[in-house]
Amino acid sequence: MKTKNFNSNYLLGISFVSTIGGFLFGYDTAVISGCNSFLEQHFELSASMLGWVVSSALLGTIFGCIVAGSITDKIGRKKALILAALCLTVSAIGSMLPPQFLGNIENAYWLTSDVDTAFNVLIIVRIIGGIGVGITSVVAPIYISELSLPKSRGRMVSLYQLSITLGILLAFLIDWLVLTNAGDGAGVIATESSGFFQWLFVDEIWRGMFGTEIPIALLFLILLLVVPETPRWLISKGRYDEAEAIMVKTNGQEYAQKQMAEIKAEVKAKDIGIGELLKPFLRVPLLIGVLLPMFAHLSGIAAIMYFAPNIINESIESVESSFLGAVLVGVVNSAFTFVAIFNIEKFGRRKLLLIGVVGAFISLTGVGVLFAIGSQYVIIPLLLYVASFAFSLGPIVWVIISEIFPTRIRGFAVSIGSFALMTTGFFITLTNPILIEKIMPSGTFFVYAAMTLPAIWFIWKFVPETKGKTLEEIQKYWRDNRLVKNKH
Repeated sequence: MKTKNFNSNYLLGISFVSTIGGFLFGYDTAVISGCNSFLEQHFELSASMLGWVVSSALLGTIFGCIVAGSITDKIGRKKALILAALCLTVSAIGSMLPPQFLGNIENAYWLTSDVDTAFNVLIIVRIIGGIGVGITSVVAPIYISELSLPKSRGRMVSLYQLSITLGILLAFLIDWLVLTNAGDGAGVIATESSGFFQWLFVDEIWRGMFGTEIPIALLFLILLLVVPETPRWLISKGRYDEAEAIMVKTNGQEYAQKQMAEIKAEVKAKDIGIGELLKPFLRVPLLIGVLLPMFAHLSGIAAIMYFAPNIINESIESVESSFLGAVLVGVVNSAFTFVAIFNIEKFGRRKLLLIGVVGAFISLTGVGVLFAIGSQYVIIPLLLYVASFAFSLGPIVWVIISEIFPTRIRGFAVSIGSFALMTTGFFITLTNPILIEKIMPSGTFFVYAAMTLPAIWFIWKFVPETKGKTLEEIQKYWRDNRLVKNKH
């Protein structure tokens, strides 16, 4: 019994380390929502330029997803995560310290430049951070799924989404605390020198908000140095002894011996490489791996997380209250992710997805209606949407795309799915300020609601139930189409 508990705790510990990348993803997503109004003011941004600075990180995630598949399959899951952590650390520091272009430049706290150069530096470092997020979004779910037992894999991979939601919640909370501490001086550029921390956390408050990400990125980088590589990747490279030692430590001797044989047989199959992804028996999983992530972001979740205070402020017209509303969004997002974690192995992936997407359609329609009639209660259906997303599309997309592909091409296949998700998120975020300006908030949310309808049909028609199956059993299903008929 002691061995079982030890193994369980060890696996939980290394899964926790890998999910810090998701935490940084969420933190970076939300922390800029507090910076938006100050960035808009200091850089004198138009709606389209605000959309660009916010979505630039998502552009980076697209590049990250493109390279992640080949990187993780070639150098391993662990080294790929270390590379991602380096990108995230550079971005966190760089986002806080673009050249200074306002205030008393003769007695500047940092390197100085014109506003355009400072803006371009900010864009570049946010793209670098996005590359780190893109790599993490592909590799972390794979890493966790390849180390987990079938009976707990859905729950363990859902921890990745939970870490994203907790990162979002903490960022909203930190933004609110920084804003509250700054008081009426927030964003007001002092004409005289008033101290370095005054400059960071009051005068140019967006710098301090960005800077709070630095210790988390450094922690991620340091902890990754002590986690193991996944046994499945080691076996694919012929490193059997290392793989078996890790499997014994995480899941016990009996499981290790059984799985070693299965994984070796699967890895040695003739149809290996990227070309396998285009074979007829994998057409449906490829379709799922691309469309399911797209549907997740077409519902508008990225725009809501990146612009939460701005959207809420459209209905209540109070900056401080809108920041508090954003904190509430973060609380609901985290709380309902636990619904998925505790129920995904009970009810399965498919049922939670269907319930959540139907709930998203109803609540997004409600947001549009309340905006149209000028109600101050928009936040109620908005929170219902966040809750619906949090227990369905949010975590379950990562679970499904990390388990439906063969081991030898899993990295490449998941990178395609993550690429689809990030690309969709980029365009949704880039266009949100423009849509709100052109067709008003009500029209924007009616568009998001309409985009959830195809998802309901697609999930009902194509997504099978995979709970309780080993990764090798799921691969077998795509060859003989028996999984849907299974008792699970």
